[in-house]
Amino acid sequence: MKNISKKHARRWGAGMIAAGMLLGGSVLPAGITQAAAASSQAKAVSSTVVLKVNGKIAAQTGLFQEGQVWVPVAFMRDGLGLPLSYDKAEKTYTIGTGSTQTKLSITEYGTTIKVNNYYIGEYDVKNLGNRLYVPFALLSDYLGYRGDWSAASGRLNIMKKVQNAVTITTESYAKDYKDAPIKLDYPQISGLASAEAEKAINATIKQTVLNYAAYAEDEISKKIEEDRPYEFEGGYVVTYNQDGVLSLITNQYGYTGGAHGSTLRNAFTFSLKDGKRLLLGDLFGSNPNYKKLLNAKVSTELKANGGYLGGFTGLNTEKYFYLKEGKAVLFFQQYEYTAYAAGFPEVTFTFKELLPGGSSPFAALK
Repeated sequence: MKNISKKHARRWGAGMIAAGMLLGGSVLPAGITQAAAASSQAKAVSSTVVLKVNGKIAAQTGLFQEGQVWVPVAFMRDGLGLPLSYDKAEKTYTIGTGSTQTKLSITEYGTTIKVNNYYIGEYDVKNLGNRLYVPFALLSDYLGYRGDWSAASGRLNIMKKVQNAVTITTESYAKDYKDAPIKLDYPQISGLASAEAEKAINATIKQTVLNYAAYAEDEISKKIEEDRPYEFEGGYVVTYNQDGVLSLITNQYGYTGGAHGSTLRNAFTFSLKDGKRLLLGDLFGSNPNYKKLLNAKVSTELKANGGYLGGFTGLNTEKYFYLKEGKAVLFFQQYEYTAYAAGFPEVTFTFKELLPGGSSPFAALK
């Protein structure tokens, strides 16, 4: 996930596309000419994708472009039944509800996607033929869907993932200080068989947010009238909710002056059976060489990417990771080993890389 600065977020939020674009209207965002849009589309080689929902062909079609399937936002409403609205005042599209609620913003400057106020930086929104498209990977990574893709027939069958029987709701720590608002969204869960496990998970997440809130309050207490307005905000995204395991990321962003703000990222992977926060060793420790494999790949990728500042000699914590389908993603904080522009460097491992025998990382949790 790429880091997206608040400066860009403000700029992108300044003027967004008209609501008519979503359904194929003729209106384009201010500053984008018909000729420019046509030229951009001409460069994109794509083919039509037949979209199915639980085996039934949908009215809308998708596109295969840039090596992946793109689905129309209108399909998310009409085919998947997700609530869809456009807020003219905020100039934002909202799709879905609850812990997978997604907001889209587009201008001539770029695009943003947010899930629970958490910026998803690795995926774009496309305007093709005056219709909005998102990559199917957004739905599979963060919105709880899976897909069976047939490249030969150009068909994608979309289904809901079978997920843990847990309810995830959003709570907020919010204070409306003058020129220094705080709004930190975070998840809390319910519905587990073990009340103790539920309490432990919720307390761990909440305390992390409260710690950041205390930092924000302290910064505000030192603010003087001549300072620029401060702001503090946070969000979260669930990345894995299967196999008795819940994995999620939280971000807390703060701006207290200067060229840009800073973001603190945390990640949590829990066993829903007992509420234990899982470390990498709990999942991959059956391979005695897992640390060696992790350190070797991380060292190579950090040094290969731009902005490396040096200093990596091995993992100093096993907490900074999250799970995706068949993968574990390690990340590092801003400035930890790389320049600010590099955001949060990430290194992805497949389960098979760390457990070459093909065993499940969740076997010991059953």
